[in-house]
Amino acid sequence: MFKIRTYNAISPLGLARFPAEHYRVGPDVADPDAILLRSHKLHGEPLPATVLAVARAGAGVNNIPVEACTERGIVVFNTPGANANAVKELVAAALFLSARDIFGGMSYVQSLGHLRDAAELSRLVEKEKKRFAGSELAGKTLGVVGLGAIGSLVANLALDLGMEVLGYDPAISVEAAWRLSSRVRKMDSLTALLAQSDYVTLHVPATAATRHLINRETLAQIKPGAKLLNFAREEVVDVEALIEALDNGRLGGYVSDFPRPELIGRRNVLLMPHIGASTREAEENCAVMAAEQLIDFLENGNIRNSVNFPPTAMARAGGHRLTFSNANVPKVLSNVLALLSASNNNVIDLVNKSRDAIAYNIVDVEERPSEETLARIRATEGVIRVRLL
Repeated sequence: MFKIRTYNAISPLGLARFPAEHYRVGPDVADPDAILLRSHKLHGEPLPATVLAVARAGAGVNNIPVEACTERGIVVFNTPGANANAVKELVAAALFLSARDIFGGMSYVQSLGHLRDAAELSRLVEKEKKRFAGSELAGKTLGVVGLGAIGSLVANLALDLGMEVLGYDPAISVEAAWRLSSRVRKMDSLTALLAQSDYVTLHVPATAATRHLINRETLAQIKPGAKLLNFAREEVVDVEALIEALDNGRLGGYVSDFPRPELIGRRNVLLMPHIGASTREAEENCAVMAAEQLIDFLENGNIRNSVNFPPTAMARAGGHRLTFSNANVPKVLSNVLALLSASNNNVIDLVNKSRDAIAYNIVDVEERPSEETLARIRATEGVIRVRLL
């Protein structure tokens, strides 16, 4: 029986993926094998020694102490792409809102509630509508920074709207490249993209490398009057530099899903309450994806969509399955295999993968390793965590 502790309101569709006869799932589960959450912050919260994995039903993992988990051999999963369509649709709305003063026009109409004469109302709005004129998106240039699951969808959508699309992502994956239309012009640098774009939309993760990616230096290169959209993470934009660029007219407007006190009430800023993934469909997709990844890991040792462990999977070849994580240094795998050989246990199949300072191994053996052999493997220098499935 595997035990899953949940935080937040996880979609019932995702929870239903756990077979009741093999899993106990809920917020009060003691000594859990895994944790399933959305936005609950685990920083500073002691994780039980039994925890093997943490799954985030969403893309961002800034609410999870990833480094500390890695040191303990805890696999951290996320669900990239599961909420991509929801964010793409909100970015599309943001593009229209930034091109046409839709919000200003609707707010103006709402202010006329005191009028009771329909003819007078009609005359007034016809007279004042020029205040809310905008421009069309067709023929304009959109720069997409980050061409992952969301960025590639936004880029392809913009092409369908008749826009020219520039893309910049030095770390684009093969999978993302396949999703991207060949009509997207790949740019060699961020500054080249900024200089040519009428609209710029950000779709990069929050990392040390992307913190304040948009700053005084980069904003100095942006096309005068361009509109900036941030549906990535708050930390990607330097707010002080942003305000300066808005004040001096270098930047024509800013639309973001991450409100800041300094930006509220500004005429050229539109702020949303972090609703990018707030659709029923996105929450269901994320929960189902997170649950399925946990099940495959707990039952088979396979890893898909981890932010701290390498992607590792192997079909069952019979026998017994052993998995272990270790420091990514020489001889650890060979020392473990030597211990299996010394116990006359034949290896049927194995896979070894590494990522930065961590390595992960799946080994299928003919006989169930004895407790003595398992103890010796756990005591091997460099080994972090051992599981017998």
